[in-house]
Amino acid sequence: MLSIQLFRTDKELLLEGLKKKNFKDLHLVDEIIALDEERRKVQAESDTLAATINVASKQVGMLMAQGKKEEADLQKATVAASKDAAKNFIQQLATIETDLQEKLLKLPNLPHSSVPAGKTPEDNEVVRQSKDTPNLTAQKLPHWELAAKYELIDFELGNKITGSGFPVYIGQGARLQRALISYFLDYNIAAGYKEYYPPYMVNEASAYGTGQLPDKEGQMYHATEDNFYLIPTAEVPVTNIYRDEIIKELPVMMTAYSPCFRREAGSYGKDVRGLNRVHQFDKVEIVQFSHPGKSYEALEQMVFHIEKLLQSLQLQYRILRLCGGDMSFTSALTYDFEVYSAAQERWLEVSSVSNFESFQTNRMKIRFKDENGKTQLVHSLNGSSLALPRIVACILENHQTPEGVKLPEVLIPYYRDSFIK
Repeated sequence: MLSIQLFRTDKELLLEGLKKKNFKDLHLVDEIIALDEERRKVQAESDTLAATINVASKQVGMLMAQGKKEEADLQKATVAASKDAAKNFIQQLATIETDLQEKLLKLPNLPHSSVPAGKTPEDNEVVRQSKDTPNLTAQKLPHWELAAKYELIDFELGNKITGSGFPVYIGQGARLQRALISYFLDYNIAAGYKEYYPPYMVNEASAYGTGQLPDKEGQMYHATEDNFYLIPTAEVPVTNIYRDEIIKELPVMMTAYSPCFRREAGSYGKDVRGLNRVHQFDKVEIVQFSHPGKSYEALEQMVFHIEKLLQSLQLQYRILRLCGGDMSFTSALTYDFEVYSAAQERWLEVSSVSNFESFQTNRMKIRFKDENGKTQLVHSLNGSSLALPRIVACILENHQTPEGVKLPEVLIPYYRDSFIK
């Protein structure tokens, strides 16, 4: 959530950032400014009345001590009437505050100055790209055909059990999932991330805290009876670990595996075939809380961390800096990692690494005390390290040989074999 101070001090910067984010409801800015001014006016009147009541209450005691009962009774009546007026101020402030918070929650985070302008993925900026290219034969197969050939994934069985977009991993396919999850976690832990095993459902406050609500309510599975949400990523429960806390030592580095659930409404066609887009998938996440002055250094470190992970899997990749219109609601700067699918001959997103600055932590009140003892908001960051479906797709496609799928060396100790065949 954006700081109200920004509305008071730099409206033009605010509007410029929202336009870059391709946000349409700019009228909310003036509405929020008006509500903030009204709140401050009512608060000042309330404070003045409270001071008057305090003085009058003391006078009642003095008059009673002097034996002036009639004057004291009149003053008591004045105090009582003032207290009724004070209650009205409290109710008025509560109404204004509710309206103000509802409008603030509708505004996205502002983009960092380095974010390129643009509205579509075509406007994203390629930061760097690996040079290695898979050398496949003309008989190369897409991953859904390889999955059937080696009996790795049964898409129809998932459709029978649940519905479209819920694949069932079988035999070597299940083993590969387990190997990748273990490798990704070990890789993150070795870099200093502490492992967590979070719940797969969160309450409404947690979903609001990380910005899934109200922005992505239609993309989340909702258990209405308990008002719980199935998580779209481990970022949601892991980040909320520190909700309403003051962090004593920064940075905080956390990693977690979880299944992820996304409705992905309106997804059809060739782009969703096989593992390209599913409703349930596995992912390993990294989350950091950083000092505000060091968060962009932390972001670059996270990008490098994930880049080395992709290199270890021997996959061709590229890193994109997302334009304003293609960024998430909560992000100030996002780098996307895409891996080249050699059989499909297209790039597939496998990770997003973002700095949210204080947007999430303002909602969750996650703070630290600076060197002067002043309480400030920390910055939050997260990244996929990594999402499995498209990584599995690209490993199968890019490492296919006539003898089977040759696994990267880093996976052999986890998979306990060098080939899928």
